[in-house]
Amino acid sequence: MIQRTRQGAVALGAALLMAATGCAGGADAPEAPPRKAPTRPAAPSAVGARPAAPTGFTLVASGDVLPHDSIIRRAAEDAGGNGFDFRPMLSGVKSVVSAADLAICHMETVYGQEGGPYTGYPAFKSPPEVAIALKETGYDSCSTASNHTLDDGAAGLGRTLDALDRAGVRHAGSARSAEEAAGPTLLKAGDATVAQLAYTYDTNGRPLPEGQPWAVNLLDEQKIIADARAARQAGAEVVVVSVHWGTEWQTAPDDRQLTLGRSLTASHTDGRPDIDLILGTHAHVPQAYEKVNGTWIIYGMGDQIAGDMINHAGAFDPRGNQGTLGRFTFAPPRTPGGRWEVTTAQFLPQWFDTGRGRVVNLNAAIKAGEPLTAVRDTIRDVVLERGAAADGLVMGE
Repeated sequence: MIQRTRQGAVALGAALLMAATGCAGGADAPEAPPRKAPTRPAAPSAVGARPAAPTGFTLVASGDVLPHDSIIRRAAEDAGGNGFDFRPMLSGVKSVVSAADLAICHMETVYGQEGGPYTGYPAFKSPPEVAIALKETGYDSCSTASNHTLDDGAAGLGRTLDALDRAGVRHAGSARSAEEAAGPTLLKAGDATVAQLAYTYDTNGRPLPEGQPWAVNLLDEQKIIADARAARQAGAEVVVVSVHWGTEWQTAPDDRQLTLGRSLTASHTDGRPDIDLILGTHAHVPQAYEKVNGTWIIYGMGDQIAGDMINHAGAFDPRGNQGTLGRFTFAPPRTPGGRWEVTTAQFLPQWFDTGRGRVVNLNAAIKAGEPLTAVRDTIRDVVLERGAAADGLVMGE
């Protein structure tokens, strides 16, 4: 990523052709999001009565939250001179996110100290107010394993998890202690216990903190499978794996994504898949959804929040502000100890409007008369290019 504005961009140096970034604009503030109804325990059954059947749940997931300098400036403007407010940026998807029983995001960057300084590319340090916005939008948990997790070393990693904890957002993929790293992130959704596990392909060459080999989960097939099995042992009925992988600016999944996706979805214990859903991030562009070995994989959800993006060729690339929300409905097992099955699989195309500084739910915007059909259709074509429609994936609103 390379921080550039769309106007007056100069030629890129060859040494900077490994990444891309951007710039933005602003608008109004959102109303307070509706609170999700708390999960209530089932009432005790009458003597001799059949116990109530377990209820299913809906899970929503979204892509990279990547606050470049322009995004930080927009949040300052939206706060009216009183800190930073990222809630308006996410207001366009709040109704979708908050309605889910479980909502998962990807927090790509780490947070700076209270009061700053805050920076975008190349070493991100975001305002901790991002965590408040994620919570108020309706997110329950975020993956925190990315190539930027160690941009400010162990201190930045710790500040990020501390801020998410204060906001009430769970997290997976990085840890402040060996004890924290050893246990899965367990979440409640409907009557299911869901584990979120998270991994990254690299940390931009930054070494793990000395004496802290557990600080960031690195992408390793055998570790992921072992962790998924351990999560089952810890009580998880559904295992969701967030993976930061793939090739930037490439809409097609690369060989490693395809190979690892096949291996992970093929892994079973006692006839039951070890992993129930894979959520991909990192490529900065939407990638396909695919059902592999009976398990859904989103190879890449694209960016949810990012400035204007400059690709490896040094050109502004609108795909860097396109993405999807994945929405999956899980039903309880038909037999005791069986698998929670996905009964409905949907994608919702979204776009970050850098001019207004807002995430846009494209189908809702088109319904309201905005001329965004071409953007929506571009995303749809990529999402469906590996035949997901034949397995039941549909576009939602």
